[in-house]
Amino acid sequence: MLNQRWRILRYETHPAKMNMAIDEAIAEMLNFNEASPTIRFYGWDPSAVSIGCFQNLEDEVDTEKCAALGIDIVRRRTGGGAVFHDKEGEITYSVICPETMADKDINAAYRQICGWIVNGLKMVDITAEFRPINDITVGGRKISGSAQTRRSGIFTQHGTILYTVDPDVMFTVLKVDKEKSDSKGTDKLSDLVTSVSKQSKASKNEVLAALVYAFAEGKDWYLGALSQDESARAEAIANERYGNDAWTRSR
Repeated sequence: MLNQRWRILRYETHPAKMNMAIDEAIAEMLNFNEASPTIRFYGWDPSAVSIGCFQNLEDEVDTEKCAALGIDIVRRRTGGGAVFHDKEGEITYSVICPETMADKDINAAYRQICGWIVNGLKMVDITAEFRPINDITVGGRKISGSAQTRRSGIFTQHGTILYTVDPDVMFTVLKVDKEKSDSKGTDKLSDLVTSVSKQSKASKNEVLAALVYAFAEGKDWYLGALSQDESARAEAIANERYGNDAWTRSR
């Protein structure tokens, strides 16, 4: 029988390979009906760059700069573009559930979950808006981006909320085409992004609390933890896939 009671996991930080592996392990357990639909908030330690499943690593990331700065690199199983995940400055979320609990339309699913983020930001006095297909902006500048996948009947969407941002580091390790900034009417890449700390006086913990409230609103939920099986499976997946250089450089 499908369990529709949501589990919310406490905020934790992990290396990049474990963050991706935990999401995948939860999805696997859900597929076997051995886990609850899950909302997860997490951070990255050390800082990392994640690239989309279909991207070419060398086209998107300055791997030498990452190595020099101690920044991990991981390939996601979701699509989308390369993302810099700052150890101190980012809150990441994931929503993992049976496909039957998510909108069948990709755009509508993005709009719904990104709407939870917009509502959470509103609680800390930030007026944000959803920008299709998968971004959230404040005053035209990106503050959040998301990606999703549907595999074996399980829906996964994860994404970022920038609490603070260091554009110099971000655009040092990411190879962003200058045409992107030109198309936005600016010659400075830093003008493309903003952060919670630039828009609000709320602490990181206050933002986390607001996001948990917004994501949980209207749901039957409980505060839970990973099972021993999920943790063990995540360790295995991290080593087999996300910590494997062949996977990272597979395109």
